Amino acid sequence: MARTVAIGIQDFEKIREKNVFYIDKTDFIKEWWENEDDVTLITRPRRFGKTLNMSMVEQFFSVDYANRGDLFEGLSIWEDEAYRKLQGTYPVIFVSFARVKADNYKDAKRQLFAIMKDLYETYPFIPKDNSVSEIARTMKEYRRAGRDDNDAINETDLALSIHELSGYLKKHYDKKVIILLDEYDTPMQEAWVHGYWDKIVSLFRNMFNAAFKTNANLYRAIMTGITTVSKESIFSDLNNLKVVTTTSDEYATSFGFTEDEVFVALDECGLCDKKVLLKRWYDGFTFGKHTDIYNPWSIINYLDTGNFATYWANTSSNSLVGKLIREGSRRVKERFGRLLSGESIKTPIDEQIVYNQLDGNEEAIWSLLLASGYLKVISYDDLAALEYGAEQMYELALTNYEVRLMFEGMVRGWFRNAKEDYNDFISAMLQDDMDAMNEYMNRVALGTFSSFDTGKRLSGAEPERFYHGFVLGLLVDLQDRYIITSNRESGFGRYDVMIEPREPEKNDAYILEFKVFNSRKESSLDDTVAAALRQIEEKQYAAELIARGIKEEHIHSYGFAFEGKKVLIGKK
Repeated sequence: MARTVAIGIQDFEKIREKNVFYIDKTDFIKEWWENEDDVTLITRPRRFGKTLNMSMVEQFFSVDYANRGDLFEGLSIWEDEAYRKLQGTYPVIFVSFARVKADNYKDAKRQLFAIMKDLYETYPFIPKDNSVSEIARTMKEYRRAGRDDNDAINETDLALSIHELSGYLKKHYDKKVIILLDEYDTPMQEAWVHGYWDKIVSLFRNMFNAAFKTNANLYRAIMTGITTVSKESIFSDLNNLKVVTTTSDEYATSFGFTEDEVFVALDECGLCDKKVLLKRWYDGFTFGKHTDIYNPWSIINYLDTGNFATYWANTSSNSLVGKLIREGSRRVKERFGRLLSGESIKTPIDEQIVYNQLDGNEEAIWSLLLASGYLKVISYDDLAALEYGAEQMYELALTNYEVRLMFEGMVRGWFRNAKEDYNDFISAMLQDDMDAMNEYMNRVALGTFSSFDTGKRLSGAEPERFYHGFVLGLLVDLQDRYIITSNRESGFGRYDVMIEPREPEKNDAYILEFKVFNSRKESSLDDTVAAALRQIEEKQYAAELIARGIKEEHIHSYGFAFEGKKVLIGKK
């Protein structure tokens, strides 16, 4: 009989006591313990079992779970007598920063303090005059006096709170402490999105140094997150840090489900005939050299409902990813368009994410998307075979069909405020209605232009960011009938957009060239349109379509001229 599939349980004890669906990952405990690393940082995409595995590690080692070997009976780790003796023998601090999601530094600091206050209060033997309790008392006094109680949160005391707690546990149990920190990078992602990165980096640099480097009470530690934040940002003092990323071989099968595990689960639930379709939707993750890893959140939801849907892709707002692509440069959008078309891209990867460089560093964007699970590695250069000075390149593609659907939905969302005008523009273009094209395109630009603006140019918004976002919208909405390509060579140059019909006998082809009004060279938008059309003709952009058998009379060429939010479209 198939076990009950329960959704969203991240407490190992609860899963085991309820005997709900669970795939044994206790070999992770043994692998980590025997690796002997002081501090291990493991990065995996969201919803990949990080929190559940940390709960499992806590309940295996913690003295609070002494004599709870029943939780591990029947699992791999319990087959080894040495580990049965190890269970429940260490003081463990388990803290998660998952709920630190604030749009300003004051609230982030307040949320961090609340987490530490709750943690301190679980230990009745801690002296009442500890620094966290002192902060709480001072906050009450500030509130009584009508002052902002956030000012009472001493950053130095907050940074030392994990270190201080480990000292109390070491003294009480006479044994060094295991520290487990889950979702360590969530506050930092929020800080970058909301503009208080520099402030929070200073706090965490001090906190992590105190907890994991200069801590005589520490025995071992694990940190988990989605990204490896640059050592220069917060880990500069931690030379004892073992970093395990999605390209590392360590713990490759400990997070996420292997294909064998998934197929056994399908058999258990009577869904063995869905293996091929399930693989298309949810497979594609690669950790180290281990391929065919499935994201567990989607698998569990599918086993529960029996329906295919974008479960994993819809578990967060994806605000950071959306912001990076929406506000990204022309090149970022062009390469993203290739990914949406099912192609791959080649790029260097830096797994140490420097958040304050994301705005202008394309490599950092692709590195973040890889770490977050939206991209997978197809291949990479062998470092040993590269010539001196050559950069290692990674070939990347969208991870699977679920991720592709998520991104398509994200692109459509960019034009949601002007959806009707956007759809009417596409219809007008396909009907060669120039007046309607101009009317609707100007409405779309007016309604959506600002969302593509980075706000970093004193001269105002950049039309290029808008119209290359617009090209991605065309790709998503017309891909069933047309092949959309951007910035490819044809004739004697590179066109901006080519819309090639999948069935040339039924539909026409289109070439779009975008230009921004240049007051030094042109007196009006009409001149800009004329320059765009002249470029299409002189560079012979239609040559590729003609070579494929599409007659010239079935190829429509349009020039788009932009001046701020104003657009003028002309036809050859």
